[in-house]
Amino acid sequence: MTATLPNDWPAGYDRAVLPETDSTMAEAQRRVASISGPTWILALNQTAARGRRGRAWVNPKGNFAATLVMRPALGAGLAALRSFTASLALFDAFVATTGRTTPFTLKWPNDVLLNGGKVAGILLESAGQGGDVSFLSIGIGVNLASAPQPAEVEPRALRPVSLRAETGASISPEAFLDALAPAYARYETQLSTYGFAPIREAWLARAARLGEVVTARTASEEITGTFETIDDAGNIVLRDAKGQRTIPAADIFF
Repeated sequence: MTATLPNDWPAGYDRAVLPETDSTMAEAQRRVASISGPTWILALNQTAARGRRGRAWVNPKGNFAATLVMRPALGAGLAALRSFTASLALFDAFVATTGRTTPFTLKWPNDVLLNGGKVAGILLESAGQGGDVSFLSIGIGVNLASAPQPAEVEPRALRPVSLRAETGASISPEAFLDALAPAYARYETQLSTYGFAPIREAWLARAARLGEVVTARTASEEITGTFETIDDAGNIVLRDAKGQRTIPAADIFF
């Protein structure tokens, strides 16, 4: 069903709230041909949720599962930068929800941490031809009410945490979307108007383990080094015994 938009809902964005679907990412693919503008799809229950690289995403009742689908008409590199706008929007939504800033940090490339544990994840999917993106889906999962058990996540992953258990804040998925969507729209406008530089600066100010030693696991190797920065393309930059290493894609472990 299409939800009634609140008064502070961002102009130009649509919203659909579904009682149940297989996954909001799959729902976004089914709807992309018919959308007239950026559209948030929120599901109150998912039966086949998934995360990065096809991993299962545990999504108990009361947690947040939504996808923003859009047709941005830009290159794949610029589309990938939306993980940073989404991270910053999540950070702002958490601050608005709890009134706190210090417990939250951003983990490269696409997680939000609360008291050092993973409270939210972001998944980007796109399609297009010739290096151009015809549509982009930004999937967001948030442990609002409860978190998976440690045994339900992959080895070495950060402990899952929930917003309710860590902060005492209780918020419905619909109310969280009301906070998230305007925040995302602000950062999207900033990125479109001023480029990545201010987004990069804001993200680094909230980055987890900046200046500390982390391990990046790519498809072919593990690199352990000091997390120095992210570059103008959003790649993580580590320094190890071989010097400065720029890494476009990896899982990061602390």
